[in-house]
Amino acid sequence: MSDNTDNSQKRTNLAEDRTILANERTFSSWMGTGLGAVGIAIALRAVFGAVEPTWVAKAIASTFLAIAILIYWMAQRQAKKTLSRLSQNDAETQPTSAFTRLATAMTIATVATGAVLWSL
Repeated sequence: MSDNTDNSQKRTNLAEDRTILANERTFSSWMGTGLGAVGIAIALRAVFGAVEPTWVAKAIASTFLAIAILIYWMAQRQAKKTLSRLSQNDAETQPTSAFTRLATAMTIATVATGAVLWSL
């Protein structure tokens, strides 16, 4: 192989590693967006908690919690799909199971938040 081919392959490998790391950052950003939806749900429940009937405020807050869960799993699906198309070279990446574990944990926490909001 010539030096040009070696350099080209090295640049390709580095670009692939950067893409993998960008995929992890994107996943993290989507998790933050989901948590933002949870924050909105809590704020809505706090602001509109005195509204009668109370189920209206709870239902609106629950909608944001459902949106958060949807965001978690859409992010997990997309992150796994992107990672499956790439090969790690020098970067140490998270296994795809890490995306699933985090989405599961965030879902459990969000459902627990919903249970607390409905019990108030």
